[in-house]
Amino acid sequence: MSQSTTTTGGTTLSIATGLRGRLTARHLPRRLTQLYVGLTLYGISSALLVRGGLGLEPWGVLHQGLAERTGLTIGVVSIIVGAAVLLLWVPLRQRPGLGTVSNVFVIGVAMDGTLAMVPEVQAFAVRIPLLALGIVLNGVATGLYIAARFGPGPRDGLMTGLHRLTGRSIRLVRTAIEIAVVATGFLLGGSVGVGTVLYALAIGPLAQFFLRRFAVPEEDASSTVVASGTPEQAILRP
Repeated sequence: MSQSTTTTGGTTLSIATGLRGRLTARHLPRRLTQLYVGLTLYGISSALLVRGGLGLEPWGVLHQGLAERTGLTIGVVSIIVGAAVLLLWVPLRQRPGLGTVSNVFVIGVAMDGTLAMVPEVQAFAVRIPLLALGIVLNGVATGLYIAARFGPGPRDGLMTGLHRLTGRSIRLVRTAIEIAVVATGFLLGGSVGVGTVLYALAIGPLAQFFLRRFAVPEEDASSTVVASGTPEQAILRP
């Protein structure tokens, strides 16, 4: 039995898959499609949360705060932060995969592209649906790219690396990182609000639901279950 764990919005999940078989080359086109569609949708969903203006996901708060201070676009900031976090993998002896490197660039480009096409809005009658759509779409995106199984996102690799280095629980390490990220982003001018709370509450169940739907079948694998995971497993998230 092998597991891949994801921590999304406060919930630790794992894709626990019977690995009597394994993914084969015939699944590669589907996995690549899921990876890049998922990462693109993740960037789009993050942009919708920005346009909703009711609060962003934790790392989005930091990205927006840095964008406010530097004058760079939030997508470019996301790429820079992702690359910087990826550099921290070196002393932590983490191994990046195709999904890890793609995560850094695709999400940021998709965010900026979406923000260029979706105008700012003021009316709550529009902002609330944007928030809801952004959160749900983020859950879809998470299920797609994690189920593709091309490696963890930079921020989750940092999390698991610190877990191994410090011996602290994955939950404690994750909580400490995201509190620091949100606090720093807020002080820099990032948006923290009801959307941040709703994202934290909803993304775990949404990701769990869509992970089931998008799991790639394996050779001789009888079933795929999404359940609570162990800290030692690889974390797959942007």
